[in-house]
Amino acid sequence: MRPLGAARWRLTFAVGQARRQNAVVTIDDEKRAAAEAAAALVQDGMAVGLGTGSTVAYFLPALARRQLRLRCVATSPATAAAASALGLAVEPFDHLARLDLAVDGADQVAPDGWLVKGGGGAHTRERIVAAAARRFVVIVSSDKPVAALRPPVPVELVAFGLPATLARLGDVRLRDRRSPDGGVLADWFGPLDDPAAAAARLDATPGVVDHGLFEPSLTSDVLVAGAAGVEHRRVGGPVDRSP
Repeated sequence: MRPLGAARWRLTFAVGQARRQNAVVTIDDEKRAAAEAAAALVQDGMAVGLGTGSTVAYFLPALARRQLRLRCVATSPATAAAASALGLAVEPFDHLARLDLAVDGADQVAPDGWLVKGGGGAHTRERIVAAAARRFVVIVSSDKPVAALRPPVPVELVAFGLPATLARLGDVRLRDRRSPDGGVLADWFGPLDDPAAAAARLDATPGVVDHGLFEPSLTSDVLVAGAAGVEHRRVGGPVDRSP
Protein backbone atom coordinates (compact mmCIF):
# COMPACT_ATOMS: atom_id res chain seq x y z
CA MET A 1 0.00 0.00 0.00
CA ARG A 2 1.67 3.25 -1.07
CA PRO A 3 1.61 6.20 1.37
CA LEU A 4 -1.27 8.61 0.96
CA GLY A 5 0.54 11.93 0.72
CA ALA A 6 -0.90 15.41 0.80
CA ALA A 7 -0.79 15.61 -2.99
CA ARG A 8 -3.55 13.03 -3.19
CA TRP A 9 -5.98 15.14 -1.19
CA ARG A 10 -8.66 17.12 -2.95
CA LEU A 11 -10.80 19.92 -1.47
CA THR A 12 -14.45 19.05 -2.03
CA PHE A 13 -16.75 20.77 0.45
CA ALA A 14 -16.77 23.89 2.63
CA VAL A 15 -17.32 23.53 6.34
CA GLY A 16 -20.36 25.77 6.08
CA GLN A 17 -21.89 28.68 7.86
CA ALA A 18 -19.38 28.79 10.70
CA ARG A 19 -16.50 29.27 8.26
CA ARG A 20 -18.36 31.79 6.09
CA GLN A 21 -18.99 33.97 9.13
CA ASN A 22 -15.36 33.67 10.32
CA ALA A 23 -16.59 31.90 13.43
CA VAL A 24 -14.63 29.23 15.29
CA VAL A 25 -15.04 25.87 13.57
CA THR A 26 -15.71 23.25 16.22
CA ILE A 27 -15.15 19.50 16.06
CA ASP A 28 -18.92 19.10 15.79
CA ASP A 29 -18.92 21.45 12.78
CA GLU A 30 -16.24 19.27 11.20
CA LYS A 31 -18.13 16.05 11.88
CA ARG A 32 -21.25 17.54 10.32
CA ALA A 33 -19.33 18.66 7.23
CA ALA A 34 -17.70 15.26 6.71
CA ALA A 35 -21.07 13.57 7.17
CA GLU A 36 -22.78 15.81 4.63
CA ALA A 37 -19.98 15.17 2.13
CA ALA A 38 -20.48 11.43 2.55
CA ALA A 39 -24.26 11.72 2.19
CA ALA A 40 -23.71 13.39 -1.19
CA LEU A 41 -22.00 10.19 -2.41
CA VAL A 42 -25.11 8.06 -1.90
CA GLN A 43 -27.24 7.39 -4.97
CA ASP A 44 -30.88 6.41 -5.30
CA GLY A 45 -31.51 2.67 -5.06
CA MET A 46 -28.33 1.84 -3.15
CA ALA A 47 -27.89 -0.67 -0.33
CA VAL A 48 -26.06 1.31 2.34
CA GLY A 49 -24.19 0.26 5.48
CA LEU A 50 -24.59 2.64 8.42
CA GLY A 51 -21.77 2.82 10.94
CA THR A 52 -21.83 3.72 14.60
CA GLY A 53 -20.58 6.75 16.52
CA SER A 54 -20.75 10.49 16.93
CA THR A 55 -19.82 11.35 13.32
CA VAL A 56 -22.32 8.87 11.88
CA ALA A 57 -24.92 10.60 14.07
CA TYR A 58 -24.56 13.58 11.69
CA PHE A 59 -24.54 11.38 8.60
CA LEU A 60 -27.98 9.87 9.30
CA PRO A 61 -30.03 13.11 9.12
CA ALA A 62 -27.96 14.32 6.16
CA LEU A 63 -28.80 11.10 4.35
CA ALA A 64 -32.47 11.19 5.35
CA ARG A 65 -32.85 14.73 3.98
CA ARG A 66 -31.98 13.47 0.51
CA GLN A 67 -35.16 11.31 0.49
CA LEU A 68 -33.61 8.54 -1.59
CA ARG A 69 -34.93 5.02 -2.01
CA LEU A 70 -32.44 2.99 -0.01
CA ARG A 71 -31.99 -0.31 1.77
CA CYS A 72 -29.95 0.27 4.92
CA VAL A 73 -28.09 -2.04 7.28
CA ALA A 74 -27.03 -0.72 10.69
CA THR A 75 -23.98 -1.78 12.69
CA SER A 76 -25.61 -1.22 16.09
CA PRO A 77 -29.05 -1.06 17.68
CA ALA A 78 -28.49 2.63 18.45
CA THR A 79 -27.83 3.42 14.79
CA ALA A 80 -30.77 1.29 13.67
CA ALA A 81 -33.12 3.14 16.03
CA ALA A 82 -31.85 6.59 15.03
CA ALA A 83 -32.01 5.81 11.31
CA SER A 84 -35.51 4.37 11.53
CA ALA A 85 -36.71 7.42 13.47
CA LEU A 86 -35.49 9.58 10.57
CA GLY A 87 -37.45 7.54 8.05
CA LEU A 88 -34.57 5.50 6.63
CA ALA A 89 -35.46 1.93 5.68
CA VAL A 90 -33.33 -0.28 7.97
CA GLU A 91 -33.39 -4.06 7.64
CA PRO A 92 -31.52 -6.93 9.28
CA PHE A 93 -28.32 -7.98 7.53
CA ASP A 94 -29.89 -11.33 6.62
CA HIS A 95 -30.76 -11.05 2.93
CA LEU A 96 -28.16 -8.75 1.35
CA ALA A 97 -24.87 -10.37 0.35
CA ARG A 98 -23.36 -7.10 -0.89
CA LEU A 99 -23.71 -3.41 -0.08
CA ASP A 100 -23.09 -0.62 -2.55
CA LEU A 101 -21.66 1.78 0.02
CA ALA A 102 -20.87 1.84 3.73
CA VAL A 103 -20.10 4.95 5.78
CA ASP A 104 -18.50 4.96 9.22
CA GLY A 105 -16.20 6.96 11.46
CA ALA A 106 -12.79 6.09 12.89
CA ASP A 107 -10.84 6.79 16.07
CA GLN A 108 -7.47 7.09 14.30
CA VAL A 109 -6.40 7.35 10.64
CA ALA A 110 -2.75 6.68 9.77
CA PRO A 111 -1.00 8.11 6.67
CA ASP A 112 -0.78 4.64 5.10
CA GLY A 113 -4.53 4.01 5.48
CA TRP A 114 -4.59 1.86 8.61
CA LEU A 115 -7.47 2.68 10.95
CA VAL A 116 -8.27 2.17 14.60
CA LYS A 117 -12.00 1.74 15.09
CA GLY A 118 -14.29 0.46 17.79
CA GLY A 119 -14.52 3.23 20.35
CA GLY A 120 -18.27 2.62 20.30
CA GLY A 121 -17.83 -1.13 20.73
CA ALA A 122 -19.36 -2.15 17.39
CA HIS A 123 -16.14 -2.92 15.49
CA THR A 124 -17.00 -6.58 14.77
CA ARG A 125 -20.18 -5.58 12.96
CA GLU A 126 -18.44 -2.58 11.42
CA ARG A 127 -15.80 -4.82 9.83
CA ILE A 128 -18.47 -7.18 8.46
CA VAL A 129 -20.31 -4.26 6.88
CA ALA A 130 -17.13 -2.63 5.54
CA ALA A 131 -16.01 -5.90 3.94
CA ALA A 132 -19.42 -6.39 2.33
CA ALA A 133 -19.41 -2.91 0.77
CA ARG A 134 -18.16 -2.23 -2.72
CA ARG A 135 -17.11 1.20 -1.41
CA PHE A 136 -16.27 1.91 2.24
CA VAL A 137 -16.12 5.61 3.12
CA VAL A 138 -14.60 6.78 6.41
CA ILE A 139 -15.66 10.17 7.78
CA VAL A 140 -13.62 11.96 10.45
CA SER A 141 -12.89 15.34 11.99
CA SER A 142 -9.44 16.92 11.95
CA ASP A 143 -8.39 15.39 15.28
CA LYS A 144 -8.47 11.81 13.94
CA PRO A 145 -5.55 11.69 11.45
CA VAL A 146 -2.34 10.73 13.28
CA ALA A 147 1.30 10.37 12.29
CA ALA A 148 1.31 6.81 13.66
CA LEU A 149 -1.31 4.63 15.34
CA ARG A 150 -1.18 4.50 19.11
CA PRO A 151 -2.82 2.24 21.71
CA PRO A 152 -5.36 1.24 22.69
CA VAL A 153 -7.04 -1.01 20.14
CA PRO A 154 -10.61 -2.07 20.96
CA VAL A 155 -11.16 -5.83 21.02
CA GLU A 156 -14.22 -8.05 21.37
CA LEU A 157 -13.70 -11.24 23.36
CA VAL A 158 -15.59 -14.47 24.02
CA ALA A 159 -16.74 -14.70 27.65
CA PHE A 160 -15.81 -18.41 27.85
CA GLY A 161 -12.23 -18.77 29.07
CA LEU A 162 -11.89 -15.02 29.50
CA PRO A 163 -9.04 -15.14 32.08
CA ALA A 164 -6.96 -17.29 29.73
CA THR A 165 -7.62 -14.92 26.82
CA LEU A 166 -6.66 -11.90 28.91
CA ALA A 167 -3.43 -13.61 29.98
CA ARG A 168 -2.52 -14.32 26.34
CA LEU A 169 -3.19 -10.72 25.31
CA GLY A 170 -1.10 -9.14 28.06
CA ASP A 171 -1.83 -5.46 28.62
CA VAL A 172 -5.60 -5.33 28.16
CA ARG A 173 -8.31 -3.51 30.13
CA LEU A 174 -11.92 -4.59 30.27
CA ARG A 175 -14.79 -2.22 29.60
CA ASP A 176 -17.96 -2.24 31.66
CA ARG A 177 -20.32 -2.92 28.75
CA ARG A 178 -20.90 -5.50 26.02
CA SER A 179 -20.85 -5.39 22.23
CA PRO A 180 -24.11 -5.31 20.22
CA ASP A 181 -23.87 -9.11 20.04
CA GLY A 182 -23.10 -9.62 23.72
CA GLY A 183 -19.33 -10.01 23.45
CA VAL A 184 -16.92 -8.81 26.11
CA LEU A 185 -15.36 -5.46 25.20
CA ALA A 186 -11.82 -4.50 26.14
CA ASP A 187 -8.93 -2.27 25.06
CA TRP A 188 -5.56 -3.74 24.12
CA PHE A 189 -2.45 -1.66 24.84
CA GLY A 190 0.11 -3.66 22.89
CA PRO A 191 2.67 -2.14 20.48
CA LEU A 192 1.42 -0.67 17.19
CA ASP A 193 4.67 0.21 15.43
CA ASP A 194 3.75 -2.54 12.92
CA PRO A 195 -0.07 -2.51 12.56
CA ALA A 196 -0.09 -5.56 10.27
CA ALA A 197 1.84 -7.61 12.83
CA ALA A 198 -0.39 -6.39 15.66
CA ALA A 199 -3.51 -7.30 13.68
CA ALA A 200 -2.07 -10.74 12.89
CA ARG A 201 -1.32 -11.32 16.58
CA LEU A 202 -4.86 -10.41 17.61
CA ASP A 203 -6.34 -12.49 14.79
CA ALA A 204 -4.35 -15.51 15.98
CA THR A 205 -5.29 -15.20 19.66
CA PRO A 206 -7.94 -17.74 20.73
CA GLY A 207 -10.88 -15.98 22.35
CA VAL A 208 -10.58 -12.79 20.31
CA VAL A 209 -13.70 -12.34 18.19
CA ASP A 210 -12.39 -9.27 16.38
CA HIS A 211 -10.39 -6.10 16.89
CA GLY A 212 -10.38 -2.48 15.77
CA LEU A 213 -7.35 -2.51 13.46
CA PHE A 214 -8.75 -2.06 9.95
CA GLU A 215 -6.32 -2.67 7.09
CA PRO A 216 -6.04 -0.14 4.22
CA SER A 217 -7.50 -2.59 1.69
CA LEU A 218 -10.91 -2.26 3.36
CA THR A 219 -11.21 1.48 2.78
CA SER A 220 -12.06 3.26 -0.48
CA ASP A 221 -12.24 6.89 0.69
CA VAL A 222 -11.43 8.96 3.77
CA LEU A 223 -13.19 12.32 4.20
CA VAL A 224 -11.43 14.55 6.74
CA ALA A 225 -13.09 17.82 7.72
CA GLY A 226 -11.08 20.79 8.93
CA ALA A 227 -11.26 24.56 9.11
CA ALA A 228 -10.71 24.90 5.35
CA GLY A 229 -13.28 22.33 4.30
CA VAL A 230 -13.49 18.59 3.70
CA GLU A 231 -10.55 16.89 2.07
CA HIS A 232 -11.15 13.70 0.11
CA ARG A 233 -8.51 11.00 0.27
CA ARG A 234 -8.87 8.19 -2.26
CA VAL A 235 -7.41 5.06 -0.70
CA GLY A 236 -8.21 2.09 -2.86
CA GLY A 237 -11.48 2.48 -4.60
CA PRO A 238 -14.22 2.38 -5.44
CA VAL A 239 -13.46 -1.25 -4.69
CA ASP A 240 -15.75 -3.88 -6.19
CA ARG A 241 -15.55 -6.94 -3.96
CA SER A 242 -18.06 -8.94 -5.99
CA PRO A 243 -17.04 -12.56 -6.63
